[in-house]
Amino acid sequence: MSQSPKSPNTIPNPNSDQDYLNLEQPPSLKSQWKPKALSLPDIWVKEQALKHVICNMQQQFSHTPSISPPSEPDLTSFQSFPLDPIEPDYSSLLSDVVLLGIFSKLPVSQHVSNSLVCKRWLYLTGRLVQSLKVKDWSFISSGRVFNRFPNLTDLDLVGSCIQMPKDSGVLLTHKTVSVYVDTSFTFAGFLGKTALLPLHVVDTGLAVVAEKYPNLRRLVVIGASEEGLRQIAARCYTLQELELHCCGDLALKGVSGIKILQVMKLIGSVNGFYDSTISDIGLTLLAQGCKRLVKLELCGCEGSYDGVKAIGQCCLMLEELSFYDHRMDGGWLAGLSYCSNLKTLKLKSCKNTDTSPGADEHLGTCLTLEELHLQQCHIRDKQSVKALFLVCENVRAIDFRNCWGLDDDVFSLASICRRVKLLSVEGCSLVTIKGLESVLLSWKELQQLRVMSCNNIKDTEVTPELATLFSMLKELKWRADSRSLLLSNLVGTGMGKKGGRFFQRSKD
Repeated sequence: MSQSPKSPNTIPNPNSDQDYLNLEQPPSLKSQWKPKALSLPDIWVKEQALKHVICNMQQQFSHTPSISPPSEPDLTSFQSFPLDPIEPDYSSLLSDVVLLGIFSKLPVSQHVSNSLVCKRWLYLTGRLVQSLKVKDWSFISSGRVFNRFPNLTDLDLVGSCIQMPKDSGVLLTHKTVSVYVDTSFTFAGFLGKTALLPLHVVDTGLAVVAEKYPNLRRLVVIGASEEGLRQIAARCYTLQELELHCCGDLALKGVSGIKILQVMKLIGSVNGFYDSTISDIGLTLLAQGCKRLVKLELCGCEGSYDGVKAIGQCCLMLEELSFYDHRMDGGWLAGLSYCSNLKTLKLKSCKNTDTSPGADEHLGTCLTLEELHLQQCHIRDKQSVKALFLVCENVRAIDFRNCWGLDDDVFSLASICRRVKLLSVEGCSLVTIKGLESVLLSWKELQQLRVMSCNNIKDTEVTPELATLFSMLKELKWRADSRSLLLSNLVGTGMGKKGGRFFQRSKD
């Protein structure tokens, strides 16, 4: 039976499959809708996902026999697709010794990224780490630090011994110590008795540290007692540098067993943080037990002439002695004359030099002293400054840095030291060109001069005598008046004038 063509007025049958499949969008929608083009990242993601699926299917069917019926499609046809070959891990063919040799040649900044490759590289990079600051005591008590870093020679435990909230967001730093603090405050400072770990906990940790790290060379700890330090002294035979925070006199009995200790830093009291007492008793115990000290720094320590004398008589190899914010009794300067091998003396942030130095004839002199450093010290008292220069009469280099009260009269006392070859003055705004000239012309062996940021010393006031002296020096670093130096650099730029070009009133 023949079928006549459809007329234009014929209504389409909704049940007809042919009409349903041939259904088209209206022309208006065709013009508005456009297929979205795939971006390069989308194409790459789809291609990599497909390759990953195909690769997994190939590996699965290559190891297990196919049990699918013959009517199903052959999966081996997927092998025709190009796949990225899986590169073998060639580093697994290398021994640990070879990999350690390779890692040791890389910069330290790459150790962290290398440790994220695999567990083997994590263990090997940990063996290369020798210095570590521990912030959490559980890292010590659980033993993870010993497995992760088995070859440490430098260990800092101060941050882990302080029980302060690590999530407070407020980090308080005071030169020698930094801690996270909260709103709690005590009259003894932020770090009260409850802020530090108990003594028996610290001592137990130090005993484990001494057992696991017998080759330890440097240790920093806070709140340790005599028992914990005895464990360190008994097992760490190579310990050469020790830094103790918040320890008392009796704790220094344990330090006496460290026979080859060369560098020692004692921090007794820090304003606003903690307060502990280190007196002549502790200094004497330290001097009698550690006779091979080369460098000693006393921060916030008490004491007097007897303690300094004991250090000088027992520590015959001592070359550098530093006092930081000391609380020494009057007359301690006379004890420096017993330091027969002392080469460098440093005073930092000291509110006074010596409250009662005594008669000049009883002070004595450090015959081997070469350097004297005064940094951020109050040196207004002429009698104590004079006593200091008399003890340091044979010094070869003097460094004044940001000292309060250093005017021309106090600075003129430096002429007592006749053998000075180097003078450095920085941030001392009370010294003038007149006071500097009187001292420099009295030194016949001066070879190096550095004057920085002393605003009362003007370049225009330099006399012909000083200019002649400057021409004979081996080294001259002269930036005395920082203001004049700044203005000279701004010449021609239009800056540095009041109002400049921006605040001038427009003329009508």
